[in-house]
Amino acid sequence: MPEEELSKIIELNEDLIENNDNLAAQNKELLKRYNIRSFDVVGAIGAGKTAILESISKRISKNRRVLVINGDVTTRIDADRIEKHGVKTIQINTGRECALNSYHISQVIKNSDLSEYDVIFIENVGNLICPSDFILGTDKRIVVVSITEGPWVIRKHPMLFKFSDVAIINKVDLVDVIDVNIENMISDALEINPNIKIFTTSAITDENIPELIKELFSD
Repeated sequence: MPEEELSKIIELNEDLIENNDNLAAQNKELLKRYNIRSFDVVGAIGAGKTAILESISKRISKNRRVLVINGDVTTRIDADRIEKHGVKTIQINTGRECALNSYHISQVIKNSDLSEYDVIFIENVGNLICPSDFILGTDKRIVVVSITEGPWVIRKHPMLFKFSDVAIINKVDLVDVIDVNIENMISDALEINPNIKIFTTSAITDENIPELIKELFSD
């Protein structure tokens, strides 16, 4: 590839990220204005993002007004699952785009009555690579992996862990049948980001879900 063409691609990418970051800041300011606690949930397909959000929703929807924005390439399967637990859901289908960006979120929140919500969760498209470039303007980012993804999943995707506030290592109920050292996974995450809060969970048994919720709403 000619150097001039490569330079143009780099500049375009930098412009896209800068524009996304600026819009994310506007999203964050708007959500703060309505005193809404917000979270961006990222992780690969099958890590358990939706199941975790189901567990959280059924616990907090009794005393908090919750909106879950679900991102996926197509369908609203995940949104329908979560909506059964008494929360409002909005589906964003991205088509060929492999992650949500701050423009997607800006359109949802600008066209919603934010006075109706206390909490917004954004379930990003199932991907451990694309979302790392696009912040959305939430209070915290939560990255979800599972032990079924293998012992090296955290080391192989350091950027999401570097820029996340909370890490969830899910499906620990399967530890007896999957050869994974969870302590090593925890060490990998802390090596990448010493400040990240880590929870080992099972969406099936609800292990550590109450502790996770306490952390998310602790301040």
